[in-house]
Amino acid sequence: MAIDKLQSFAEKPRVFILSDISNEPDDAESLCRYLLYANQFQTEGLVACTSTWMKNKVCPQDMHKIIDAYEGAVGNLNKHAHPDAQYPSAESLRGLIKKGAETYGMTAVGTDIPLSEGGELLLERILAPSLQPLWILCWGGTNVLASVLLKIDEQYTPEDSARLLSRLRVYAISDQDDTGAWIRNNFSDIFYIASVHGWNQYGMAAWTGISGEKYYGFDQGGPDFSKMEKSWIKENVQIGPLGSAYPDYMFIPEGDTPTFLYLIQNGLGSSEFPDYGSWGGRYARTDISAAGLNSNHYSDAVDRVKGLDGRIHTSNHAAIWRWRNAFQDDFAARIKWTMEPDFGKVNHHPVVAVNGEFGLQPLRLEAEAGETITLDASTSYDPDANDKLTFKWWHYREPTATQWWVDAEVSELNIKPLDENSTKIQVTLPAAEKCAVELMSRQPVAKGQLLHLILEVTDDGTPALTTYRRVVIQATNKDLKGGGKGADAIGDIMAAHS
Repeated sequence: MAIDKLQSFAEKPRVFILSDISNEPDDAESLCRYLLYANQFQTEGLVACTSTWMKNKVCPQDMHKIIDAYEGAVGNLNKHAHPDAQYPSAESLRGLIKKGAETYGMTAVGTDIPLSEGGELLLERILAPSLQPLWILCWGGTNVLASVLLKIDEQYTPEDSARLLSRLRVYAISDQDDTGAWIRNNFSDIFYIASVHGWNQYGMAAWTGISGEKYYGFDQGGPDFSKMEKSWIKENVQIGPLGSAYPDYMFIPEGDTPTFLYLIQNGLGSSEFPDYGSWGGRYARTDISAAGLNSNHYSDAVDRVKGLDGRIHTSNHAAIWRWRNAFQDDFAARIKWTMEPDFGKVNHHPVVAVNGEFGLQPLRLEAEAGETITLDASTSYDPDANDKLTFKWWHYREPTATQWWVDAEVSELNIKPLDENSTKIQVTLPAAEKCAVELMSRQPVAKGQLLHLILEVTDDGTPALTTYRRVVIQATNKDLKGGGKGADAIGDIMAAHS
């Protein structure tokens, strides 16, 4: 097939990266991977910053080294990208590399302290007239962001400040200096994803699910570490013009990578809905109390995933490692693109349609409780003429649940294949009493649960590549059916289910 049959992107997220690159190798690793997806993003800043691990210097020169390596790869990468989704030039990316403040945390933040050159660029990007949000990905400390927020607060009216801050989306790899908590306390309305835990207790954070089970000891027997082994990385990643710049890991590889895996346009995640789940993890609003109505902080949520050992592992880490086989194969395939100008010699992603609709955003439907609907993905195709596609549909129950007790709260969708390869299926919603009544009062509601169905379309290339499509079904209950005896306490509900 022609290159214009590859996946294109209706919009590209605006991305601004703050990185304490060179405090250890993982930031450099993450930047190498990020560049392989740079045609999906509008990169607006690459700022070298400090952190608790590197308090008094920044290393933009190491960003330049990786961009130099990317320069040798971008020509081939563009042979494997849709004409409307070409990769940015190395020169344009070099112009985005700036220094953050060369001091630790809050010592860079104050009314009389000038912005660093990285802070000036960030302020410029926030002020730019754009209808799209600006994603600030924080791989180290956040003092560059904190200093800019203080300037905005000082220089603009409350109304204008609120308007500017509503454009921001932050995904921070935990807190790596003392400004993260300050930002969340003083600017609680900023959309802010971050794991919250004891200082330096990073093994508790969702992002370590990318590769950290051996180092931190979580979910033993669950994740498959084989595609994080140094031997696999050496064979599949540290090759070619860009991969050769990917360093060996010291502690865990690519701890910062979940920030942009969250934004990858592969049909799985939906960036404005952290609770939906994606390659970058799953997050829930931290505070839903009356006092927290203006809090836009999201922190770790859990998934339940069957591990290599056959056991169900329930953890925040599982919300990332469950996707590892797919995102590592994706990485390896893109590394091959950097080395091969011939379209026919490497693998490319399936392009997925459901009910005739192509796209990467969730397909949103309404259906009455108990109703059966038909979903048809038969017009999906693979750009590589000889590849065969497999279709896997499954109910992602955790995004619907409000707590860990998923089995009691979210009943399974009934999924019936209509053909041999499951390109078409029938889906039957649970009865009203299972998906359209209040959990505690048992009163029927007209608008019930939001149910998530995932389609995975995988080719048989080497390595195999997967594209997703999420179908979000709003269960309705127009006649207010179902319902039952209410309960005043969760113990009564548990007794009813025993």
